[in-house]
Amino acid sequence: MRIGIPKEIKTNENRISLVPAGAEALVAAGHSVMVEKGGGIGSGFTDEQYTAVGATIGATAAKVWADADMIIKVKEPIAKEWKHMKKGQTIFTYFHFAADEKLTKAHMDSGATCIAYETVETANAELPLLIPMSEVAGRMAVQEGAKYLEKLYGGYGVLLGGVPGVPPAKVVVLGGGIVGINAAKMAAGMGAKVTIMDLSLPRLRYLSDVMPANVTPIYSNRHNILEQISTADLVIGGVLIPGAKAPKLIRREDLKLMKKGSVIVDVAIDQGGCVETIKATTHENPVYTVDGVIHYGVANMPGGVPRTSTLALTNATFPYAMKLANMGWKAALASDPGLLKGLNVVAGKVTYAGVAEAFGFKFHDPAKFVG
Repeated sequence: MRIGIPKEIKTNENRISLVPAGAEALVAAGHSVMVEKGGGIGSGFTDEQYTAVGATIGATAAKVWADADMIIKVKEPIAKEWKHMKKGQTIFTYFHFAADEKLTKAHMDSGATCIAYETVETANAELPLLIPMSEVAGRMAVQEGAKYLEKLYGGYGVLLGGVPGVPPAKVVVLGGGIVGINAAKMAAGMGAKVTIMDLSLPRLRYLSDVMPANVTPIYSNRHNILEQISTADLVIGGVLIPGAKAPKLIRREDLKLMKKGSVIVDVAIDQGGCVETIKATTHENPVYTVDGVIHYGVANMPGGVPRTSTLALTNATFPYAMKLANMGWKAALASDPGLLKGLNVVAGKVTYAGVAEAFGFKFHDPAKFVG
């Protein structure tokens, strides 16, 4: 199979979808790999490292896309890349379709086969390709939140961990999944007073067992959320409904309850965000203020630490990429029910229920396309 690795062009996105070791393994398996010129530089990988293991370098994005049977990316193709997509081509990346109808329609119109990292599952319903980036984003959320609490950036002027004789900041984490647990661990490690909220009682019991003493698990309902955010210095949104839009847990009118100079970091922004007033921002311009509350909505947070993120992501994605290359997408998906759940769009049809529901599109059973 001919595999293309385009350079990521989303603002301040420096990750790459395949490291040289992965390219070496694919070439050894009989496939060809073309990497766009300079595609790995942001993550610390040179063109020479790719050519040394048998990959070729494509001078332009157009060349890489045109020559590829399968495109492997990190982020969804943005508008200027849509012209390169073609019928029958497999695209394997993060899509987050349910947050963007225009993006979804563009991929339906292309005729491409779109397999989304974020909806691939394991046998026990975990999301193996979302977990590593959720781990990074959860930890980064605390770093970024702590920074924007500084007065220089308009924050309340609070040190997350406090000092002897001065209380620490209060951090509220919405969602006890991978993002939430990593955010809570990081905030707790910095000495903050942490509340983590979730709807699942078994999850709350688990969090109670594994979290340090400065983390309090609390059941998530409207009353408890309002009570907790009213005294919070930093709120981290880590809610996820796989493949679907995130629920709006904090409404516009709720901001008046929060401290002026407090910070919201909404990691759920890829799925539309769990805060009504959140909008996607970039690493270049990451924050804005609504009603005195600083909002951080960077949609590709792990792109800020590309070396760590690239290595963590490709460790998880590579086995699936190899399976797709060796077997072709139909046979690969037919052999793996969890990978089949990654099929979101094929031949102009939506094959993931959460995406179809988000926009009122007809849902098509993905199994019908791999039989």
